[in-house]
Amino acid sequence: MGSLVVHFEIHASEPQRLIDFYGRLLGWRFTRQGAEPYWIIDTGQGSVQPGPRGEAVPGLGINGGLAQREGAAPATGAPVAGATLVVGVDDADACFARGVELGAAQAVPPYDMAGVGRIAYLVDPDGNVFGLISEVLSDGTSVLAEQAGGLEEPLHGEAQAVDPMRVTPEP
Repeated sequence: MGSLVVHFEIHASEPQRLIDFYGRLLGWRFTRQGAEPYWIIDTGQGSVQPGPRGEAVPGLGINGGLAQREGAAPATGAPVAGATLVVGVDDADACFARGVELGAAQAVPPYDMAGVGRIAYLVDPDGNVFGLISEVLSDGTSVLAEQAGGLEEPLHGEAQAVDPMRVTPEP
């Protein structure tokens, strides 16, 4: 088995504030786990789900958790301490604007990255940086349509390196 990322966690000083924020911005659903201040995050269709025998059935994304922060929230302007989530969305510009409307701060405004997509970064209401990515560039073209014509070169001896935004996992 490869070393795939299978879960993420967001830390929150005020969990309900981030539950409301991410629920309204991205449509994520949160389920509290017992008496502990921990919520499972269901990111929606296409995420890894339990199979008929309890095994993980791959999807195109992952689910995560939201935990009570142990300590102070990150200081404004401080360097990122940890991993940064990047969430696939249909429209990076619209989602970015909606995030700001819901209380996020701009980290990096939307920009096009050739061959990758339209990318933006926000700081959520608790100081966590997260990214947004869309396959559609500002001129309306799709990076996936551009890439569909050619095969990718092998990477590290693998049969073929693939972009996870275009992969349909095998059952």
